[in-house]
Amino acid sequence: MGKAGTLRDYLRHRGLKVTHQREEIAQTFLDSTRHLSAEELYRLIQKGHPEMGLSTIYRTLKLLVEAGLASQREFGDGITRYEPVAGGRHHDHLICVNCGAIIEFQNQKIEELQKEVAENNNFTVLQHKLELYGYCEKCRRH
Repeated sequence: MGKAGTLRDYLRHRGLKVTHQREEIAQTFLDSTRHLSAEELYRLIQKGHPEMGLSTIYRTLKLLVEAGLASQREFGDGITRYEPVAGGRHHDHLICVNCGAIIEFQNQKIEELQKEVAENNNFTVLQHKLELYGYCEKCRRH
């Protein structure tokens, strides 16, 4: 069925309309390979659908988060960004404080250490995020 089908099911279950605009926004977002702000998604949508407003983008992103298809993130620059939920594939982020580059990474040792820390403290982790701030390779050279 795919993620677009999941959004349709979520909307119907909540008694909300499945509109062409919502589907177009969701598809553009889910096809993206970047962490998008609402404004960045709006600019992408405007290329093919200039009639869509920014408020529609915000409302649809909110629905995607509620449906579990997107996560809302802030990386220390005051801009809220969204990323598709990667089907259970957890990842963390390296964020360049100079250019804003966001690099996703996975590290099993870090995941195991976090689990061990939680177990040693009789703690049940529901979710977590790891964000490391510094300079990317390009910015370090300049």
